[in-house]
Amino acid sequence: MDAVKQTIASEGPKGLYKGMGAPLATVAAFNALLFTVRGRMEALLRSEPGAPLTVNQQVVCGAGAGVAVSFLACPTELIKCRLQAQSALAESAASSGAVKYGGPMDVAKHVLKSEGGLIGLYKGLVPTLAREVPGNAAMFGVYEALKQYFAGGKDTSGLGRGSLIVAGGLAGASFWLSVYPTDVIKSVIQVDDYKNPKFSGSIDAFRKILASEGIKGLYRGFGPAMARSVPANAACFLAYEVTRSSLG
Repeated sequence: MDAVKQTIASEGPKGLYKGMGAPLATVAAFNALLFTVRGRMEALLRSEPGAPLTVNQQVVCGAGAGVAVSFLACPTELIKCRLQAQSALAESAASSGAVKYGGPMDVAKHVLKSEGGLIGLYKGLVPTLAREVPGNAAMFGVYEALKQYFAGGKDTSGLGRGSLIVAGGLAGASFWLSVYPTDVIKSVIQVDDYKNPKFSGSIDAFRKILASEGIKGLYRGFGPAMARSVPANAACFLAYEVTRSSLG
């Protein structure tokens, strides 16, 4: 709440939507890729067309989908994190002339020009993979387990929207419960200064955060992330199931 108050006081309501452009532009592609790869893997693992999969098989499908979306998520997250953190970074590095970005395209142009070209946009790819692979494995596994629990068996075709919303929301929560420290490490690496980096890599970031802030440092922002994830994933899974059903 203090973050909300200070952001509104210094930047106005628009400050709460800083960094929204990049995720908004790619969210459709991200979810299309996530569910398409998961669907292809489901087809490969089925013993026969239409056969229900086990929870463990859904975990494998989620992990495979996580690999695919990491390559789309990494540059998107880098742009978002740079925009969201630039005010704080400017205050802490006022004397060094911190870069001020005008928007998502400005971030992309700066990284491409000054931070190693296309490779610069994939800074933090390793922790992104370390977040997306186990995170999506947990999310799709929990989602399938909850659907089967609510349905009382493997046939989940008769579940109502309420059950799908609950399953989707709790599945989203399981994503962040399983990988949140990895997301923190990814974020600090992606906003780290290119010329004078504080961290040499993911392990170094983990050690330094743990040494300076303890375990709590690895869970900074966990509350807002969970508050966002539960309703967002409940809506996402419901939209997916309703769309799939309507398309036959």
